[in-house]
Amino acid sequence: MELFNNLRKIVLAVEYNGRRYYGFQWQKGRPTVQDELERAVLSLTGETRRVSAACRTDTGVHARGQVVSFMTGFVLPPSKFVSGLNHYLPEDIAVAGAAAVSDRFNVMKDAVSREYRYQIMNRRPRVALENDMCYHVMAGLDAGLMDRAAGMLIGEHDFASFVTGWDRQESTVRLIYDAGVEREGEKVAFHVRAKSFLTHQVRNIVGTLVRVGAGKITIEEFKNIFEMKKLSLAGPTAPAHGLCLMKVIYADNSEFKYENLCT
Repeated sequence: MELFNNLRKIVLAVEYNGRRYYGFQWQKGRPTVQDELERAVLSLTGETRRVSAACRTDTGVHARGQVVSFMTGFVLPPSKFVSGLNHYLPEDIAVAGAAAVSDRFNVMKDAVSREYRYQIMNRRPRVALENDMCYHVMAGLDAGLMDRAAGMLIGEHDFASFVTGWDRQESTVRLIYDAGVEREGEKVAFHVRAKSFLTHQVRNIVGTLVRVGAGKITIEEFKNIFEMKKLSLAGPTAPAHGLCLMKVIYADNSEFKYENLCT
């Protein structure tokens, strides 16, 4: 391979099973997705580069549409980054596509929203085939009631009740663009899209929605929990392995588009 005179920015669409990792972001002495990606970049190019992500997913959380970027000085077409990095990555992390973008593009700041999906396996027998990706709930769930409760989340609200702990100066107000619950056979799924989320916000919402679906609290009680804006009031926190980052959305005029990625 031959060196470029100038660095260029490569963007990757990445998917991973987060069960084995302590989240995306690098942590000393612990396996993370960022660490594995940076190792793969080093192995492929010989360069030590920082890999930045659109979302810093938590411990155990999966991704189907994570977006990351890094700078490189090597001449490789985007498709070669896909095959080359996948050669060095562990089997639970995969690059699904790549593109070269200008240095102005920022995978985190240029994102207009993030979409997550939380999947529940709702049946009495234990789960063998999908237990890495689903939260097993044995009690019968009324997905219609859960969907009604989820609809209350849409809009700009203070989500303090759905935060386990918050010691930052940042506001707990967030804007939810879309949220809902649907059932497909034994599976019940919660989807939500927002500009950004609070720590454990989605998992605390799911834990509370499960209580609604199981008849442990009413829709009115769910509303009261929401409106009280009291830290740690909601929950319990649903397990991380049911949560998946589905997609990072960028503006229509953005230079990054999933459909234009090279594979």
